Amino acid sequence: MLTVVGIGPGATELLTVQARAEIDDAEILVGGARQLALFNDFRGETRLLTGDLDELMAWIRERLNQQIVVLASGDPLIYGIGKRLAANFPPEHLRIIPGISSIQYLCAKAAVDMNDIWITSSHGREPDFQAIAAHQKVAMVTDNIIGPYAIAQALLARGLNPTLIIGENLTSADERIHRLAACDVAQRYAMNVVVILNER
Repeated sequence: MLTVVGIGPGATELLTVQARAEIDDAEILVGGARQLALFNDFRGETRLLTGDLDELMAWIRERLNQQIVVLASGDPLIYGIGKRLAANFPPEHLRIIPGISSIQYLCAKAAVDMNDIWITSSHGREPDFQAIAAHQKVAMVTDNIIGPYAIAQALLARGLNPTLIIGENLTSADERIHRLAACDVAQRYAMNVVVILNER
C-alpha cells in the first residue's frame, strides 16, 4: 500500500496524529533530504526523492506489497506530489493523509482568514499575474526564480501596490514574517510563501 503523508510546513509538532502513525508503521519512507532528516530515528528502508518522478513511479509499483510512505511538505494536494501519485495509482492502492500547508500556517500566523482565497504557485512556472491582480486575496507557493520581489514588480507594473505577507523559513528557528506594500518588498528572501492582499 502506498500512503502519501502531508508533514506540514516543517516542524514535527505540526504533524497530525494520523500522519505520525503512518510514518511509524511504514516499511519504506520516501522523501527529500530535508524531509527524511526530520525522521532520522526511522528504522526501515529510506529512499531519497529525486527529480526523476517517472523512475519513482516504476520503483513504487514494484513494491506495492510493502507499506510505503511518501513524505510531502505541507499538504500533498496543494502543489505537492500528491497530484502526481494520484494520477499514477488507483484509489485501492493509494491513501493520502492531509497535512497543514505552509499557506494555512502563514495565514494563521498573520491572522488572515482563508475565505475566498485563490491559491496558485510560481514553483517552476510563470504565474498568471492578470488572474492574481483580479483576486482580492491570493496565496502563492514560490520558488527561487519568481519570489516576492518578482511578484511585487509584476503587480506594480500593472498599476497596483498590494500588501504582501511574506513568510520566510516557516516553523524554523529563523522564521520571519513580513507585511509590506509591494513597493517596499526587498530583492531577496529565504524560502518563502506569499499572501497577496489586493485591497479595494
